[in-house]
Amino acid sequence: MSAQTELPQAASETTGSCCSPSGSCPSGGAAETPEGSVTTVYEVKGMTCGHCEGAVSGEISELAGVGSVAAVAATGLVTVVSAAPLDEAAVRAAVDEAGYELVGVKA
Repeated sequence: MSAQTELPQAASETTGSCCSPSGSCPSGGAAETPEGSVTTVYEVKGMTCGHCEGAVSGEISELAGVGSVAAVAATGLVTVVSAAPLDEAAVRAAVDEAGYELVGVKA
């Protein structure tokens, strides 16, 4: 009997707390991007795993005007949606604080 009560818990743990069973997250997505916002893709050197992605995302998220950040270690790209263009020096400082190197803006 205890195995039956543990199965639903295990299933909910695999889908994550913020995502639906289909894997989509209700708090993100293009439909929720405010009109007039700016999307910038940065190249960051040194990210190798999910922890790296979280560290970089966390630091950049603290910058004023940032709405969302998506870092992908496999590509080294960090996509930032903000209310206005961000000061590259501020982004560089945030990436440095996380322990990584901002290569520049991806063209």
